[in-house]
Amino acid sequence: MFDWVFESFWHYARPALDIVIIAFLIYRTYLILVQTRAVQLIKGTVIVVLIYFIAYIFRLNTLLGLMTMFFPGIIIAIAIIFQPELRKIFTRIGQGNWFRFASGVQKYHLESIINSIEVLSLRKRGSLIVLSRHVGLKNVIETGTTLNSDLSSSLLLTIFSEGSQLHDGAVIVTQDKIVAAGCFLPLSEQIDIKRSFGTRHRAALGLAEETDAIILVVSEENGAISLAYDAQLIYNLTIPDVTQRLKTLFEIGEDEEEQSSEE
Repeated sequence: MFDWVFESFWHYARPALDIVIIAFLIYRTYLILVQTRAVQLIKGTVIVVLIYFIAYIFRLNTLLGLMTMFFPGIIIAIAIIFQPELRKIFTRIGQGNWFRFASGVQKYHLESIINSIEVLSLRKRGSLIVLSRHVGLKNVIETGTTLNSDLSSSLLLTIFSEGSQLHDGAVIVTQDKIVAAGCFLPLSEQIDIKRSFGTRHRAALGLAEETDAIILVVSEENGAISLAYDAQLIYNLTIPDVTQRLKTLFEIGEDEEEQSSEE
């Protein structure tokens, strides 16, 4: 009796489970694609498939022959042209967070970072502060000077002071440590980025395109504060805006904030 009930249940539940898994995979894939420019890759692929389908339906043998002949070359060309996008997609997949809806990152003590950003903005001192998450930044860290120092506002302000030899690069922060300073970040390859953005903003966006890091930028021209993450750049934020976004991204609640302040 039990076996019959289980078989009957599984007979109807299996299609539903199949649909749920496929929907989940499509949803997670969509989240990855919208964080890159891979939509262009999909459009190009759809166009090529559509042309092939039309040629097959209307028996356009010459076109079919040409597409069959050049199809391997088209695949290689797509891989070369969209190599940055493909790398970003596989990087996202390699993070291994498909089944985790929360970020799961270890919490930062953000008070020192926020205080230093506020001072740097008032003094109009250009700066780049990278907050690492899941994806390692070893290649970026190796381009700068290793510090492994305790995180503090005074040290961040010293690094980005005018006389410092490290102020032109980026600071890498992991948990409560300043891991390195004077690091070089990859520049964004987006062609539609604002022309008014300087090297710092392009570098912040470039790293946000390739990793899941969160990058804080202070403009040297007007002191505007920007935040880059998930292949997007949000410009001219206020201190409360930055604070709230960082708390949301790192899932820091009020209880954790009070505990951090007491420490």
